[in-house]
This record gives sequence, structure tokens and C-alpha cells, in this order.
Amino acid sequence: MDQTVSIVSRQQWGAVAPKSREALKGSAKKVVIHHTALPRCKDQTECMKRVVSIQRTHMTERGFDDIGYNFLVGEDGKVYEGRGWGVVGAHAKGNNHDSLGIAFMGNFKDNTPSTEAMSSVKCLLQSGVCQCFLNPEFTLLGHRDLGQTECPGGKLYAALPQLRGT
Repeated sequence: MDQTVSIVSRQQWGAVAPKSREALKGSAKKVVIHHTALPRCKDQTECMKRVVSIQRTHMTERGFDDIGYNFLVGEDGKVYEGRGWGVVGAHAKGNNHDSLGIAFMGNFKDNTPSTEAMSSVKCLLQSGVCQCFLNPEFTLLGHRDLGQTECPGGKLYAALPQLRGT
């Protein structure tokens, strides 16, 4: 698969500067899949507003230094740069120093993620391995595998094996 992944940069979606950034030591060994448990967004304009809102919530209400996730993906398959590659996230307590957090925007308790979103995340994972940000032998987990949560929702959790086939 030589599909390139389209990443909307922090500058493009209007991110505020992080309070601080911590670099991962080496390539990420785990990928943790989340859902935002918010309504899904279906186009870039709507998704950019959603990402701005998530960053604001993470920084003001949760006290994070930045948006918690490394990347977010909309239903249209566009990937939004959160903290980005090689940066410690704030998405899975106790597991952030060796992982990459990717959030599907939407609530996937009862909804299945779009083919476009799944395909983009597969491409993002391949790109991460090719650029040495992601260990080729990475473990793919749902957030629920690491903590007391339903995240990433039953339908997305059931779809995780499709992402493993990279």
C-alpha cells in the first residue's frame, strides 16, 4: 500500500502552543486507540473545530500541557496532528512514555468507524514505522486494554484487528 496519509498540521487547525513538550525516548512500542466519545465530524471544517475544542478542554479542564492525543482522525479520513510524532502524550495514564495515542473522532460504542478513517490510520501507522517513530513490532491496543474504561467503544474495539493487518 503506497497510499500517503494526509495530515492536517497544528498550524492549519489553529492549535495553541503547548505549555511544554517531552520527547519520547526512542520509537513508540505501543499504539493506543481511543475514541473521543463526542459526535463524529464528517468534513475538515467541522473536524478542525472539534480538534480546537478538544485541545481547549484538555488544557483548561484537565490541566494537560496540550491536547492529549498524538493524532486524531475524522470520518472523512483526514488525520489531525495532535502532539505529533515523537512526543509523550497524555492519553493513557501510566503508558504515555512508550506509546502513540490515536483518537477516532466520534462515539464508537454503537457506530462503526468509516472505511476512510480506518484506512488513514493504517497508513499513519505504516508511515510511523517507515520514519522510525514507531517500532516495527509495536503492540496495538484499545484504551480499555490499559485502564478502567469502555474506550474506544465496542464497535471500534472490535475493528482493531483490521488495523493490525498493516
